[in-house]
Amino acid sequence: MKKVLFITYYWPPSGKASIHWPLKMIKYLPEFGWQPLVLTVNKEDLFSKRDENLFKDIDKNLKVFKTNSYEPFDVYKKFTGKDKDDQLIASETISKTNYNLSHKISIWIRMNLFVPDARAGWYFPAVKDGKKLLKEEKFETIISIGPPHTAHLIGMKLSKHFKTHHIPVFIDPWVDIAYYRGFKRNKLTLAFDNHLEKKVLKHADTAIFVTNTMKDDYVKKYNFLSNKSHALYWGFNEDDFNNNEIRKPENNENEIIVHAGNIFDFQNIPAFWKRVRKEIEKGRNLKIHFIGSAGPGIKEAIKNSGLEDYTKYLGFLPYNQMIEELGRASYLLVCATEKRHVPGKLFEYLRAGKPIIAFGNDNEEVKKIITEANAGNIFNYSQDAGDILENKIKFNFNIANIKKYDRKNICRELASIMETI
Repeated sequence: MKKVLFITYYWPPSGKASIHWPLKMIKYLPEFGWQPLVLTVNKEDLFSKRDENLFKDIDKNLKVFKTNSYEPFDVYKKFTGKDKDDQLIASETISKTNYNLSHKISIWIRMNLFVPDARAGWYFPAVKDGKKLLKEEKFETIISIGPPHTAHLIGMKLSKHFKTHHIPVFIDPWVDIAYYRGFKRNKLTLAFDNHLEKKVLKHADTAIFVTNTMKDDYVKKYNFLSNKSHALYWGFNEDDFNNNEIRKPENNENEIIVHAGNIFDFQNIPAFWKRVRKEIEKGRNLKIHFIGSAGPGIKEAIKNSGLEDYTKYLGFLPYNQMIEELGRASYLLVCATEKRHVPGKLFEYLRAGKPIIAFGNDNEEVKKIITEANAGNIFNYSQDAGDILENKIKFNFNIANIKKYDRKNICRELASIMETI
């Protein structure tokens, strides 16, 4: 059986959402003739809660190698006055509504001094230990998962040193990732970051992007990718839904709108919040549940819309509990950041079979996915989604179309890509 090394910063017990794609690829690849091994960090992620249930997807014989990493976020905690045991929240660390001087300085440092990202301290320990590993194990291919895009630099270095195939997987863009929007990065930082991005992609045997729009955007930027790039969607895991009951809300009068995942200040939808409040004033028992983190600007908008008493912030939930919450929902809310962004939770939403209320300006890809599945509607950020809320539209979900996003099918495609290179 051919061997493939996965380089991923996130690994159980981290409950980070971006762990699910590589975790399921690693789970299913042996069925398609590939034996995975994992290179990761030996320090728990400061941004994500623990999810012990994820260990059930890891084969007891899987070899996982953990390396040191020099983390700047320990210093960040001290600098911003946080306790060393405080959990960091992604939507708060890059919030634009926090005008504290220490916060603003830390943002500038992160945007301009950490290249390609704040996990750059993982590079040297991972390369050092990775070289030892590759001397002992023979790999056909190295797959790096980013962000953090530091993983791609590690993959490229090891690939060059041992003349092994390299496939970087882009969950989010590199240089112009959405949460950089509105923050100033100096020209030298941008030039160096672009240089690293191009160098990795130039060296790669092929590159994988989790949306077609992101792939096309990169091909426009780097013409040399036209014949060596693929799009593999984020998908969902069918087993997770077979093991969790997806049912109708227990009380049809109690309508719950669920948003799963991080929602940042730049994803605020004030017109929608006002519409929800209007429907409540008509007598409907609408509630809003946020799973994950909500930016301070979002919470402020909820408060200003008079929805504070109708909103619950559930925080992090283990994955199986998150699936259960989707089953209790009446509507599932998702906010696409930009036209290249297809939120990972969209695919769990599709499989849950509840009406999807999506927001995303000019996001034709999300629109296409939802429309083909007959699963909901997408609106611009300035709209209020009244069509769904007021008319209580019912959708006849196209289950056959949805099942193609099962990660086992996506893993089959990944195995085929590796065979071709």
